[in-house]
Amino acid sequence: MSTTRNKDTFQLLVIPWLVLLLLPSAFCASCEPVRIPMCKSMPWNMTKMPNHLHHSTQANAILAIEQFEGLLTTECSQDLLFFLCAMYAPICTIDFQHEPIKPCKSVCERARAGCEPILIKYRHTWPESLACEELPLYDRGVCISPEAIITVEQGTDSMPDFSMDSNKGNCGSTAGEHCKCKPMKASQKTYLKNNYNYVIRAKVKEVKVKCHDATAIVEVKEILKSSLVNIPKDTVTLYTNSGCLCPQLVANEEYIIMGYEDKERTRLLLVEGSLAEKWRDRLAKKVKRWDQKLRRPRKSKDPVASNTNKNSNSRQAHS
Repeated sequence: MSTTRNKDTFQLLVIPWLVLLLLPSAFCASCEPVRIPMCKSMPWNMTKMPNHLHHSTQANAILAIEQFEGLLTTECSQDLLFFLCAMYAPICTIDFQHEPIKPCKSVCERARAGCEPILIKYRHTWPESLACEELPLYDRGVCISPEAIITVEQGTDSMPDFSMDSNKGNCGSTAGEHCKCKPMKASQKTYLKNNYNYVIRAKVKEVKVKCHDATAIVEVKEILKSSLVNIPKDTVTLYTNSGCLCPQLVANEEYIIMGYEDKERTRLLLVEGSLAEKWRDRLAKKVKRWDQKLRRPRKSKDPVASNTNKNSNSRQAHS
C-alpha cells in the first residue's frame, strides 16, 4: 500500500516538471520586432535573440553590425545587407521559434566574393564569425536567400512567405533579366586605382548562369600578372558574386581580363570593379607599363620626414 502511495506522490511531484522540460516552446522567448535600423528594410519585421552570433539583445547586435556600414556604402555586393541582417536579426516565425532560420551558404558566398577583395585591399579579412562553411546548403536544410522570398502585395501587413532555397533551378525570376553592367574602359587611372590581383589573356569557353550564380570558363593563353593564386595555362573558372556576369564576356572571344582573387579558396574572381576588353597587343603592353608604375615605390610626402632629412643634411654640412 505504501509503495502505491509513493508512486502516486512521485507522479504528482515529478511528472509535471518533466512535462515543463519537454515543452520548451511554451516558455521560450517569443519573436520580437526588428529594432536594428539597418535591417528595417528587410522583408521580415520579427526576429529573435540570441541571434546566430550569440548577441543576447538587439542593442548588442546594433553595436556589432555597425562596423559594416562603411563596407555597405561601397555596394560591393547586393547580397551583403541581406546576409548581415539574416545573421544579426534572423527572421522569427511561428514555425521556427526554437531556432532562427539561417541564411543559405550561397548568400554568404556571394557577399564574401564581392566584398572580400575590398577588405583585402584595406588589409582586412572576411570575419571568421561569418564563415560560409557553417551555413546550410540549399538541399540540406531550411535557409533563406533573397531569391527564395515570395513578397506579398504592397499595402498588406502580412509577412512574406519564405521557402527553402533549392538547387533545382527554381529561382523565380532570372537574375539575367536585371543585369546592368557599368561600362568601364582600361586606363592607367583605373588600373592604378583598382590594383588588380591578376591580369590574363584568355579565350572564353563557356558562360554559365545557374540559379543566380554566374561563372565563366576560360582558357588561359598568357599570364600578365599573378599574385597568390596559382594560375595554370589551362582552363580555369572565374567566379562572380551574383547571377550577373560583369564585365560581360562572350563565348569564343579572346579578352584581356583583370580581376581579383580569393586566396583562401584559391580561385579567381570576376566581380564588380573587374575589367575585360577584347585582346589587343597594344593594350597588353600598356598594362605591363602600368603594373611597373604600380610596383614603383612612391616618394614620401610626409613634411616631418622631409624636414628631418634637411636637418640631418645641414648637420653633416656644419660638422
